[in-house]
Amino acid sequence: MPGFGLSLGYTLAWLGLIVLIPLAGVFLYSARLGWDGLWQVWTEPRVLAALRLSFGTSLAAAAFNAVMGTLVAWVFVRYRFPGRRLFDAMIDLPFALPTAVAGIALTALYGPNGWLGQWLEAAGIKVAYTPLGITVALVFIGLPFVVRVVQPVLAEAERELEEAAATLGAGRLQTVFRVVLPSVWPAVLAGFALAFARGVGEYGSVIFIAGNLPLVSEIAPLLITIKLEEFDYAGATAIATAMLLLSFAVLLLVNTLQARLSRRGSRGGH
Repeated sequence: MPGFGLSLGYTLAWLGLIVLIPLAGVFLYSARLGWDGLWQVWTEPRVLAALRLSFGTSLAAAAFNAVMGTLVAWVFVRYRFPGRRLFDAMIDLPFALPTAVAGIALTALYGPNGWLGQWLEAAGIKVAYTPLGITVALVFIGLPFVVRVVQPVLAEAERELEEAAATLGAGRLQTVFRVVLPSVWPAVLAGFALAFARGVGEYGSVIFIAGNLPLVSEIAPLLITIKLEEFDYAGATAIATAMLLLSFAVLLLVNTLQARLSRRGSRGGH
């Protein structure tokens, strides 16, 4: 392949400068604490609660977006209705909207005196300043990832297969679960992984609606910021290292599952 050596060297050098070296710096700085120091930071009740909250809400929001985002992508691809292009363009607004603005808007909407929050609280459902509010914020910023990944796959799907399934007597649910979903599962998992990765590190859209109560609604990125403001750089990098390791483990699991589904789909196609 002409230019392969040069392009590969450029790719590896750029990847090292932008991604690998900064990540290596986090691990090297946190290594100053030693294993005992790292374990002490990781097992602090406040740190455990923050990590549990960040990863738990991110997984819940990404799972919700995987379902609803696929449904939204299906509607945009398969149906024609007035205002479709406008609604399709609005999906990208969380990408362009500053995260702090999104957080303030969600807090105003779901707060105790908000348009929706006052009715939800009257029904016994408190959203703002709870883990539920964090999940709502992560759903807001993560939905476009799933829609934009799944949408082109659905657009390229062969409708002849659906027609053939209907001709053979398959119902709509059978067609969806046995013909359509197997072909889009890898894309759904890719969107899930992107939404999860964005949610774990999200800060601006969460801190306003979270309430930031230690052991209750304090996310890990906020705890890292607090450590940095206290000049506890080792503690901040220790928490960041835990987040990197946990995120890598989850993404590795998702990518492995995605690869297996892709191979199974290619075999089924042959």
